[in-house]
Amino acid sequence: MRTLQFREALREAMSEEMRRDENIFLMGEEVAEYNGAYKVSQGMLDEFGEKRVIDTPISELGFAGIGVGAAMNNLRPIIEFMTFNFSLVAIDQIINSASKMNNMSGGQFNTPVVFRGPTASAGMLGAQHSNAFDSWYANTPGLKVIVPSTPYDAKGLLKTAIRDDDPVVFMESEQMYGDKGEVPDGEYLLPLGVADIKRKGSDVTLVTFGKILKVVIAAAEELAKEGIEAEVIDLRTIRPIDYETVIQSVKKTNRMVVVEEAWPLGSIATEITYKVQKDAFDFLDAPIKRVTTPDVPMSYAPTLVEAYLPSKEKVIKLVKEVLYI
Repeated sequence: MRTLQFREALREAMSEEMRRDENIFLMGEEVAEYNGAYKVSQGMLDEFGEKRVIDTPISELGFAGIGVGAAMNNLRPIIEFMTFNFSLVAIDQIINSASKMNNMSGGQFNTPVVFRGPTASAGMLGAQHSNAFDSWYANTPGLKVIVPSTPYDAKGLLKTAIRDDDPVVFMESEQMYGDKGEVPDGEYLLPLGVADIKRKGSDVTLVTFGKILKVVIAAAEELAKEGIEAEVIDLRTIRPIDYETVIQSVKKTNRMVVVEEAWPLGSIATEITYKVQKDAFDFLDAPIKRVTTPDVPMSYAPTLVEAYLPSKEKVIKLVKEVLYI
């Protein structure tokens, strides 16, 4: 095992796959000459050349469309958005073309394209640069949506995404690129739609994904000091969702709190809550609680950012509520 930064794990995944398959290329703003806005693609231009690591104009709709067309013609593009906040101008290509092409063509065209980049907040960036688009894209049939939390998961899941014949939305975080974690020396892939139990516990199930995992783990460790053992489930992919791992955990702990950086209406937390009450209602000893953001746009002021985001304190409070203590 080696210790790699999150960005290094992503770079390894892309580079290994590009060495394996000459039909794979990376395209996006600043991915080549500048080595990536967050240095994820550092050195890749030198290795693969300008025909496979391609800088684009500031035109997300344009290069997303090129990616979809390339995928329909037997190439495997990786399209990087500097942030998924900018993907709104490309969302027609992602949803109306990439996700629907196989269905509309009666199975004649696959679109093996990966759209990747950071989602959600990254500090004091204001309302227009802090949206969490995870549940937006997960709401779309035809897409697969991945939100990794660790360098190990990021590399294994990105390699799987690149090899997948369906369009994949791969969502990261600007605040995770410097995170470090263990990554195996040899090649490995991780399956989509399989959650990971990051911490075993018997008293309450905590379900989350993405960068908020760090908040949930911190809360679980704090609760353990009080004798409360929380089981932490990292969904890793939110389309498809591994409902069974969540349900089996709830059958053991009998209580659940879902933690997500998203507005409450139509969130992944809402979906998980519905599924558990439908399939494991008789095992619940308390109503399900969830930690989301308030139902307002993200603000710029640091005090309001802190109030907006899920926190260790908010998780601990709701855990104690479902435990009636």
